[in-house]
Amino acid sequence: MRLWRFRESRVWDGHGGAQRGFVRAGPDCGACFELRCVEDLRWCIPGTSVIVTVTNFCAPNYGFTADGGGHCNPPNKHFVLPIESYEKIAIWKAGNMPVQYRRIKCRKEGGIRFTVSGSGIFISVLISNVAGAGDVTAVKIKGSRTGWLQMGRNWGQNWHINADLKNQPLSFEVTSSDGITITSYNVAPKDWSFGHTFEGKQFET
Repeated sequence: MRLWRFRESRVWDGHGGAQRGFVRAGPDCGACFELRCVEDLRWCIPGTSVIVTVTNFCAPNYGFTADGGGHCNPPNKHFVLPIESYEKIAIWKAGNMPVQYRRIKCRKEGGIRFTVSGSGIFISVLISNVAGAGDVTAVKIKGSRTGWLQMGRNWGQNWHINADLKNQPLSFEVTSSDGITITSYNVAPKDWSFGHTFEGKQFET
């Protein structure tokens, strides 16, 4: 028998995000949750659940009360789902629906992706497609002529550093929220340039 350890939340059809109680100003971005619709037999699709990855922040609207239209206002726990995901667990026109949710391990195809952008010595790296815990708590970068350099979090899973790493292959050390660290050597070649995505190793699941 499957044991569900769910907590209560609300869900809304939209573009994908979670209320601050989940995202904590960015660190939980990338975490995976399983959701199922509850309490409304007319709108819920029985026996279904959907797995989602937190990709954005559902901003509060303090022009409304938490129970009067401010769905993303504290202390509400709230997910905003793309319509495609929403329709797997509930009838779309139902709108705001109660759900149960639980944190699960993320399963991904391929390796961790590093999208490098910036200008000059400012380097910004978006980290995505992270398996296991899904959310990243620390990132280091290394060129062939440097040691390991700690990157700072900009927002979500965007990490940045000021360092001259041109004409050097880039390696990354990524630590997830469960304390596991994985190192991907020479992910980007010596002639890397801004605006490209490179693939590294992946956490085991």
